[in-house]
Amino acid sequence: MKLLSICLGAAVAIAACAKGSDNSANDSTSGAAAAAASSAGGSAGLTGAGATFPYPIYSKWFDSYATKTGVKINYQPIGSGGGIRQLSEQTVDFGASDAPMTDDEMAKAKGGPIQHIPTVLGAVCITYNVPEVTKALNLTGDLIADIFLGKVTKWNDSRIAALNKGITLPNRDLVVVHRSDGSGTSYIFTDYLSAVSATWKASPGKGKDVSWPTGLGAKGNDGVTGQVKQTPGAIGYVELAYARQNKLPTASIRNAAGQFVAPSIAAVTAAAAAAAQKLPPNTDYRLSIVNAAGAQAYPITSFTWILVYKTQPNAEKGKQLLDFLKWALRDGEPMAPSLDYAPLPAALVTRLDSTLATIKVGATP
Repeated sequence: MKLLSICLGAAVAIAACAKGSDNSANDSTSGAAAAAASSAGGSAGLTGAGATFPYPIYSKWFDSYATKTGVKINYQPIGSGGGIRQLSEQTVDFGASDAPMTDDEMAKAKGGPIQHIPTVLGAVCITYNVPEVTKALNLTGDLIADIFLGKVTKWNDSRIAALNKGITLPNRDLVVVHRSDGSGTSYIFTDYLSAVSATWKASPGKGKDVSWPTGLGAKGNDGVTGQVKQTPGAIGYVELAYARQNKLPTASIRNAAGQFVAPSIAAVTAAAAAAAQKLPPNTDYRLSIVNAAGAQAYPITSFTWILVYKTQPNAEKGKQLLDFLKWALRDGEPMAPSLDYAPLPAALVTRLDSTLATIKVGATP
């Protein structure tokens, strides 16, 4: 994928995605190596790790920011679970996740309290490879849940056909593709399925790494995209930019208002608008906006977050991190639509400016 193969010089190192629940040692080792590399040249630089969901926009931000300021940011897209682990172990300067940290995860972080900073909004889309079908398909949440539960196994199943009249569906096996690593994209997807399917909510439920009832596993959004692209009959879930960059079709999904909506910047913005207005004064920004109200809202929509410690003992790196985040919220947000992400609402950016002002630099927890 051209976008994901952009080299950012020494600033960005791409690591293989690691299994969310059992590769913490590898995550910590790679994080420590990255940190050592960034300090070896005498410049503090910054290191981060985590979600692949926002990697296309983060890559652009890091490249643009390095050109503007000379501050290099080494980011490893290893999955949200790995990013949370590395930040918790203090082997990187910031983490990135599409799933908000749990209270238990936050309590275990070695560097003290953690602040969630929403950066952009994105859509998780249902993409598929059915050569016989040339039109976009309509799907519903309960049907998607049953496909990923292994209850619907053929593309010409009567439930799919009923939603797509006029489209000739092949008698082809459905091949489910899901993430094999601890993934914020999986969290968003399973959060949505739990909201629309009681069966899914009971089991396997929502999480960065669930026990998938059926299908093939692949690492990262790019891994799922590649598996779907090369497997006729496949269906998977990926961030919108990955499907578009690979020219894969995406399904329109029936939202809470009963409308079939295709994933788009406008539909993601519609889903986020009401949520931003209803945030309480003391919000920590850990919120879900899946299956949002509104006729134009795309239902599998989420914020993605950069995770930082509220106290930054290293004054130089702490200042660099805050300066970058302020730049991202002001100068980086307008870049988001070109890469199929929705920028944050202006009112939310204003609130985040105040939040960043509470982070203590050159202090200890």
